[in-house]
Amino acid sequence: MEAAMGLMRRMPPKLNETALSALLTLLPQHSSDLLSQVDQPLQVLCDLENGKEFILCEYNRDADSYRSPWSNKYHPSLEDGSLPSQELRNLEIEANDIFAIYRDQYYEGGISSVYMWEDDNEGFVACFLIKKDGSKTGHGRRGYLQEGAWDAIHVIEVGPVEEGTAHYRLTSTVMLSLTTNNDASGTFNLSGSIRREMNLDLSVEDGHLCNMGRMIEEMESKLRNSLDQVYFGKTKEMVCTLRPPSEVVMRLPEP
Repeated sequence: MEAAMGLMRRMPPKLNETALSALLTLLPQHSSDLLSQVDQPLQVLCDLENGKEFILCEYNRDADSYRSPWSNKYHPSLEDGSLPSQELRNLEIEANDIFAIYRDQYYEGGISSVYMWEDDNEGFVACFLIKKDGSKTGHGRRGYLQEGAWDAIHVIEVGPVEEGTAHYRLTSTVMLSLTTNNDASGTFNLSGSIRREMNLDLSVEDGHLCNMGRMIEEMESKLRNSLDQVYFGKTKEMVCTLRPPSEVVMRLPEP
């Protein structure tokens, strides 16, 4: 299992589904652990009742059906699918409306979904998802990429409120893949994923949504900076080492 997880951490996100399928065939006894621990690129389905798209993941899945955050119904239809309590469902509806505004401001489009459910510790768990297709045929507004995808998964475990304070544990994963194909840069592919955790004890005076929103905003800023430094920064360093820009080459002293 440890070797399988190490392999999945090194796979490009666009190949995760193929690699996971192969591992499930090789290690059927670990199928539940693999499906729960391996993050896959997010898929999308349309809720025909509301005419809105929603994101599919393990957190809104029951059997082979997925619950829509817009209608609170499963697709395909499932009679005995698990549903959040009415109080948590009201919080989920509000979270979806607020997170859609956040998505438009930070991502200039894309698809977002929020799912919530009760846990066994008198608290609850919330999952915030964003999928941005940056390709020319997707949600990209600038048309720079031939193919491009940003999948963000934020899972927040909220503990019970004690003396006006609750414990929040945030686990965030971002999967990035992009491909360019033009005369200036040629064909170039870059993909990878990053995961980080954050634990905080916060006052619930302003409500759970305010606390979770601030944590996600701070975490996404850190993840974007890490991706910029690790992936883009290192790639630029290697390219400039192998093929120095013309202005640098002209300044090199002659032997």
